[in-house]
Amino acid sequence: MAAAAGALAGAAALVTLAVGAVGAAYGAGDGPGGGDRSGGAAAGASSGGVLPPAGARGDGGLLSGLTRRSDGEGVALRAYGRFAPPGSFVPSTALTYDRMLVPAGAWIVVEQSTERSGTVVRARVGGVKAGYAFGAHVHTAPCDADPAGAGPHYQHRPAPGAEPANELWLDFTTDAAGEGNAETRHDWRLRRGGAQSVVLHAEQGGAGTRVACFTVPFGGYGTP
Repeated sequence: MAAAAGALAGAAALVTLAVGAVGAAYGAGDGPGGGDRSGGAAAGASSGGVLPPAGARGDGGLLSGLTRRSDGEGVALRAYGRFAPPGSFVPSTALTYDRMLVPAGAWIVVEQSTERSGTVVRARVGGVKAGYAFGAHVHTAPCDADPAGAGPHYQHRPAPGAEPANELWLDFTTDAAGEGNAETRHDWRLRRGGAQSVVLHAEQGGAGTRVACFTVPFGGYGTP
């Protein structure tokens, strides 16, 4: 009985939610206050040695976590998780559908900064296939055991085609250590409830097989 109680307590601690200032989610000078906001995505080949929070690496038994601030002036969010296969005994907000490209235990960190002037979304990953060109986009629904469950790309304005200026693209290429990062900036804000996950694809560009998914409750304004 004691072992069962301990397992339940550990599972209850998997997801943490905390409210803090913008500085808890971003370093000084980050966010939409600087840089180009013309749209599209700019990807880097390496995460620059930046690691996710301890929980994202499995320390303390945490697989995922979230820090968010939202008020009338802006939204700041930082979510992290470790990938696990759908149906794992210990659930995670990050799911891998292709363990050759995204092994169980690989990590992801997603940050959002939205103010009246626009939106910045950043993603960092580690522990995935080295030297690989991943596609990545923000999608409209939470992750599901069925990769298609995350819905289509989030679009600023409904359109028949996938275009980086109208969507949140985060394509990246990993380095020799299996780490990579990307950033996208736009001069528009997200609709409340309209963006709910980041999907990793086997190919870069507007489509491709979905190899992993991370549920992220992006903050927004107005009605969905």
